[in-house]
Amino acid sequence: MAADPLSSARATAAEIAREAGKILMQGLGTRPAVGYKSEDINLVTEYDKRSEALIVERLAAAFPADRIVAEEGTTAAGDPGAERIWYVDPLDGTTNFAHGLPIFSVSIGLSENNRPLLGIVEAPALGWSFAGTTTGGGSTLNGKPIAPSGTDRLKGALLVTGFPYSRNPVQTNLPEWAAFTEAAQGTRRLGSAALDLCFVAAGWLDGYWERALHPWDLVAGAAIVIGAGGQATELDGTPFDGVTGRVLASNGPLHEQMIEVLRNVARRTDSRWP
Repeated sequence: MAADPLSSARATAAEIAREAGKILMQGLGTRPAVGYKSEDINLVTEYDKRSEALIVERLAAAFPADRIVAEEGTTAAGDPGAERIWYVDPLDGTTNFAHGLPIFSVSIGLSENNRPLLGIVEAPALGWSFAGTTTGGGSTLNGKPIAPSGTDRLKGALLVTGFPYSRNPVQTNLPEWAAFTEAAQGTRRLGSAALDLCFVAAGWLDGYWERALHPWDLVAGAAIVIGAGGQATELDGTPFDGVTGRVLASNGPLHEQMIEVLRNVARRTDSRWP
């Protein structure tokens, strides 16, 4: 098998994520002071900001030609016309973190021309380091290969999602939640999109859907799902790009079944599709 051209970048990004995870662990369980972004349920802490500063500084030094876009607003321009973009979520799952719940992560994703190439998701409180590329390197958990489940019927599937931060979104995701809760074996809401995607890649969950997110929430996890052999697309099955904020990820066999459920909900509720 040909060597993965992103193996060196993968190792560098993984080390940066580990260092950022150490910063987050300094704040876990301390009930840190929180600030608020667009809504009173959209939190930010000093640890988000400290983690982001470290990640962006290290990435910019390692990959000076690439653009960097991070959740809390830190950016690096890279070369003019740079097509490779690093998307950084320094603390995905801030609400969990602020309450001391250990389901949170550092997410570092690389895309080129809106296609996910590489993902690193570090869950320091759980001791889990996920990594993957779509360029031949596969996906791993703590260095060991992972693969999606073989579940082929929704009735046997465990699914996961999240809900918009906006109090008055156009689409609440509640009709979709109800439909999948009826159709699947179970549904979950865990609070970290990056980890939701990794759990699909690892075969612990069978599918994931969500709207109203951002590239820094999704690009890393999407790369890990695809690298593991699963599917990550737009909700209607068209190629994933992250910029829409929408994602449908699955083990593969469930993908069309999930699209059909989502499409039927849109028809029934007269909602925008996808």
